[in-house]
Amino acid sequence: MAIYPKLILDALANVKYPGNGKNIVELGMVEDDIRIDGNKVSFSLIFDRPTDPFIKSVVRAAEATLPVFADPDIDVKGRISVKYRQAETPKPETPLPGVKNIIGVSSGKGGVGKSTVSANLAIALAAKGYKVGLLDADIFGPSMPKMFGVEDEKLYMVTQEGKDWIDPIEKYGVKMLSIGFVVDKESPVLWRGGMASNALRQLISEAWWGELDYFLIDMPPGTSDIHLTLVQTLPITGVIVVSTPQEVALADARKGIGMFRSEKINVPILGLVENMAWFTPAPHPEERYYIFGNGGAARLADKMQVPLLAQIPLVADICEMADNGHPTATECTGGEISENPEAKAFSNLADRVVEECERRNRELPPTRAVQTHS
Repeated sequence: MAIYPKLILDALANVKYPGNGKNIVELGMVEDDIRIDGNKVSFSLIFDRPTDPFIKSVVRAAEATLPVFADPDIDVKGRISVKYRQAETPKPETPLPGVKNIIGVSSGKGGVGKSTVSANLAIALAAKGYKVGLLDADIFGPSMPKMFGVEDEKLYMVTQEGKDWIDPIEKYGVKMLSIGFVVDKESPVLWRGGMASNALRQLISEAWWGELDYFLIDMPPGTSDIHLTLVQTLPITGVIVVSTPQEVALADARKGIGMFRSEKINVPILGLVENMAWFTPAPHPEERYYIFGNGGAARLADKMQVPLLAQIPLVADICEMADNGHPTATECTGGEISENPEAKAFSNLADRVVEECERRNRELPPTRAVQTHS
């Protein structure tokens, strides 16, 4: 009896793959390399992965099937090769596919004005025509609802692409979400790290952020599980580190930069912002009083080889404006800003951030979310 390739394939169609009950021919598991030399037959079977638990049983079934359904004299035992599919390298997934740049705003310690910088930077970017989102990730001290004057707002759902999503609050041209919207503002947030991380993931992945040029994350101060959650969830474009000129704050800022630069995290540092760089009386914007020290952040930026993005002055009415839900950068409208030196500083900061993001994207490959390893 003559042995030919179609006879082999017809016989192998009787071999079922245990994983789904379909035969190995219709699954494309028999490679087109059947070789026939007299009664000796050899070919390859293709599996998806080396860890497939059915490899040996499928090979044995093929060896037993051919003498029964093709020719009893077929010599095939030990002649079946096993190969594996060349899987395409998966593209990195992100829960924010419509976002061009994801920027973390971090600080080594609390009290340096990180949230103030985050809010004003977001508003200044929006004033320049960019589409901006802001996530208040400071789980245990959310301040954005108050700064934006939306403490009493309720969150609603919106239907997009056949699914219900959390609809971010929008004000001053910024889409914003905060854990402050879902907890009692009068009570402390008493959550373990896992609960806080899960809540944060929901605000990221279950909200309809849409198309954004910049997505800012107001991170908690210091280093914590929340920081790890963020870098594991999102491919962060870069981080801005906020400090004051004080040596204590600068020491903590140095640690923060070191964390993001560590081998396991490896998120680019876009630059350093020196907040409260000097005190300026509102009636005399040309006067400067260095009440927290002079030039500390500039020296740290030089030492750590990161750009100094801005030096933000401390103006007398900054606290009052933030408490009233009108951050200083709200004076940046339509590209025009007031004579307020702090508003000017935030407008300039926005320009520098855009510049550094563009440079980073030209010179470095896209950041990937940090992979977890068991």
